[in-house]
Amino acid sequence: MIDAIARPDRAASQTARISAPSEPPAMVSLARSLMGGQVAVHVVPGDAFDAHGHFAGPHAAADPDAVLDRIARWADRLTRFTATSELSRLNANARVEVAVGPTLAAVLDWGREAEVLTDGIVDVGLLDERIAAEGRPETAAHRAGSTPSRSLASRRWSLDRRARGAVVRRPAGLRFDLDGIAKGWIADRALTSLDGHAAAVVDADGDIAIRLGRGVEWTFGVADPHHTGHDLVELRLRRREGVTDRDEPSSRRAADRFGLATSGTSVHRWDRAGGHAHHLIDPRTGRSAVTDLVQATVLAGSARVAEALAKAAVIVGSEAAFALLDRAGVDGAILLTDRGRLLIHPATLRWLA
Repeated sequence: MIDAIARPDRAASQTARISAPSEPPAMVSLARSLMGGQVAVHVVPGDAFDAHGHFAGPHAAADPDAVLDRIARWADRLTRFTATSELSRLNANARVEVAVGPTLAAVLDWGREAEVLTDGIVDVGLLDERIAAEGRPETAAHRAGSTPSRSLASRRWSLDRRARGAVVRRPAGLRFDLDGIAKGWIADRALTSLDGHAAAVVDADGDIAIRLGRGVEWTFGVADPHHTGHDLVELRLRRREGVTDRDEPSSRRAADRFGLATSGTSVHRWDRAGGHAHHLIDPRTGRSAVTDLVQATVLAGSARVAEALAKAAVIVGSEAAFALLDRAGVDGAILLTDRGRLLIHPATLRWLA
């Protein structure tokens, strides 16, 4: 572990800054407002583009504009902010067994894996706790002035996968909040559409899936949450040497793929009577996590793994976070404490710019 000091000032974004790759220099970028933030696709073209930046190669799915269309369709199914989404319909259904389609089933399946990966700290069955933290009058517990803190047994659920989709079995009243889990999954899934390019990045509102071709280096700045426009560190990523898919199955690691994600308490934060609340719910208490970390950035083998581990790191705090990150075999991590101390996981050193 390496210490440094970052001096707090004012809250800023957690979105990473993405620089153009050093070689080759050509890059095509498209962005849209999606999933409550900004979603961007960046590619180093492996095939021709037309004068408008649209892909002119043989696979239409590799067109960044078409990829953004697919992301929008996935997000429409997985959001909790529209009553017509598949997730909202599942949450509104009073039955304890509900059939869901393949996209929602896949994300829920990843939610179960993320729970195992993080020793139960990432829990997708905490929608009511999240709503209570936001101060929205949607739960009886909030109206009574308290935060729900249901037992682990009351949150247990299962997924019976079928040929198309799955059947969700859950306790009565259990509702799901996919949020970052869905963003990491979407970033990874969208990246697979871009394999025809020399390199590609999908930034799903800060959960970033990266594929690097040979000879391509790409620089990512880890945003300082207290100083808008400043970075805590810069990471210069390139293909791993001598790594295969079999080396780190739990982290989905391949030589050319990375995931970079940041989680923290400086955004999605609300003033409440008696203090502040934020969106990172500790499943052990049902309340916003009380922790010495204000931000964690994780570099791993996929965006979804990086997102889950970054979130878990902030919730458990710096001491337990390093043990969790070591077990997961991350490629790097940058943790910022509430005292302004920067803690850098040793695996990060090879990527520092």
